Amino acid sequence: MNYEDIKKLIDDMGNSKIDELNIEFPEGIKISMKKDKAPAAPIVQTEPVQFINVPEKKEEKQEINKKEEYKIVKSPMVGTFYSKSSPNAKAYVEIGQRVKKGDVLCIVEAMKLMNEIESEFDGEVVEICVSDGEMVEYGKPLFKIK
Repeated sequence: MNYEDIKKLIDDMGNSKIDELNIEFPEGIKISMKKDKAPAAPIVQTEPVQFINVPEKKEEKQEINKKEEYKIVKSPMVGTFYSKSSPNAKAYVEIGQRVKKGDVLCIVEAMKLMNEIESEFDGEVVEICVSDGEMVEYGKPLFKIK
């Protein structure tokens, strides 16, 4: 069976009402075809669309501006985040605490090495983005500082 014969068979099936076709030739060639039975999308007639200018909400703009004011401290490596030096110790920082550039914020353990992560900014910790013992990826936000 050559290409032209196969193409004609496909075209004939496409033009017929047959949904499925299985042919097995004596030479061992098998051809199986099945039409997609997905229903046609319904045609819906609608009224012409009118566009209305909607004033922007001031709340959304303020929320966006607040997000832009934050400075993000990101994880410099893949590892496990720890908010304190030992299970019984006090957390390095808490929400609302003021920090200075160079203050230790947390530890990220990577390959059994404890890496102290220092603040890159002066400001107030407004959010701790991960929980104690959580795995972090490179670049994952750890803290938001305002």
